[in-house]
Amino acid sequence: MALVSGMHHVSLLVADTERALGFYRDLLGLPVSPERPDMAFAGAWLDLGPQQIHLLELPSPDPASGRPAHGGRDRHVALRITDMDALVARLDAAGIPYTLSRSGRRALFCRDPDANAVELIEEPAWP
Repeated sequence: MALVSGMHHVSLLVADTERALGFYRDLLGLPVSPERPDMAFAGAWLDLGPQQIHLLELPSPDPASGRPAHGGRDRHVALRITDMDALVARLDAAGIPYTLSRSGRRALFCRDPDANAVELIEEPAWP
């Protein structure tokens, strides 16, 4: 019997919360949760269905350069999307480079402004 029942949130380190929100909130359309607990550092909670992404404005021990060109070969967060064509149009308009999944799935990998790898997979929306 598994003791883990689901994922609550994923935390990502960012250098500037507002810049990161330009990617996650403005480009990807994730809503900011108003219920972020008071913490000793800046950041934001983004609602993602029943889960959340927590942006932590803290120094990152990871270098932003020298990371694999294809985000699938790096630590990454994978998010479901419902319209790959619309996402590609937004990424292209914003000048954000991406690579297509090498598995043949309708998925791509890009990086946020802090070089965190993000996989975006076209799947039906969750209930």
